[in-house]
Amino acid sequence: MQSWGQEAAQIGSGHALNGQDFVFPSYREHGVALTREVDLVEVLRIFRGLQHGAWDPADHRFHLYTLVIGSHALHATGYAMAMAKDGMVATGDPERDGAVVAYFGDGATSQGDVAEALTFASVYDAPIVFFVQNNQYAISESATRQSRVPIADRGKGVGIPSVRVDGNDVLASHAVTRWALEHARSGQGPVLIEAFTYRRGAHTTSDDPTRYRSKAEEQAWAERDPIARLEAYLTASGELSDDYRAAVDAEAKALCERTRTTVRGWTRADTRGMFDHVYAEPHALVEAERAWFERYERSFTDTEVTR
Repeated sequence: MQSWGQEAAQIGSGHALNGQDFVFPSYREHGVALTREVDLVEVLRIFRGLQHGAWDPADHRFHLYTLVIGSHALHATGYAMAMAKDGMVATGDPERDGAVVAYFGDGATSQGDVAEALTFASVYDAPIVFFVQNNQYAISESATRQSRVPIADRGKGVGIPSVRVDGNDVLASHAVTRWALEHARSGQGPVLIEAFTYRRGAHTTSDDPTRYRSKAEEQAWAERDPIARLEAYLTASGELSDDYRAAVDAEAKALCERTRTTVRGWTRADTRGMFDHVYAEPHALVEAERAWFERYERSFTDTEVTR
């Protein structure tokens, strides 16, 4: 799941968070994970099928990735409602007040879970910011075939203040998220942000975007790349020195090398681990399924021995 092309929306909004805020990501929020000090290399354990989650959400105030589209919007809303009931909102104490941010894409807004989350958040004045990264395609389906109105208007329909921002502008993304979080932390209720951006890569490694979009479209958005845009702005304003640029390049190369070395060193996980941590306490059904799976795996060994 690449975040290529969506860096400004993620990094800008991520840097607006404070220590008390809690993030519920979907599966593409690698930039937000970086701002919450999650090791990006460890994130790959999920996509290599080695773990369900590779970091402690409590340590980073950053929940595990959710691959079921839109389902975490309800989890995030419930968490935000609990924060309000626990006196962690609108106290006036900047060291105590917090809010929740739920990240998801344009396609998730077509899910019933998201509609329910918006309704609950609105009715209960939950301190939550719904951050929609409208990258214009829900896999292969254009956003224009998902909604006849701007996605930001979905919030207005349930009484949630909503704003559409240029998701390729890191400064604008930061500013609007900072305002939305202050709104939520102060007890004024939820906000919906639609960050209009573009997914430059494939939806997943199994996707072929050439089947549903043109090269001309991709080139037009390549010219609006958020990193190149920020680099041009900082260079023109005299804020980007050659030394800093070299330091960033060196840091990126070191991360790439550590990623390759670390991932190649991983061994196959014990598939029985999928039954761990499903419930906090032992569960009869899970244990029965674990026992069946162990018999199933042994059957392959027994067959080989028989042969």
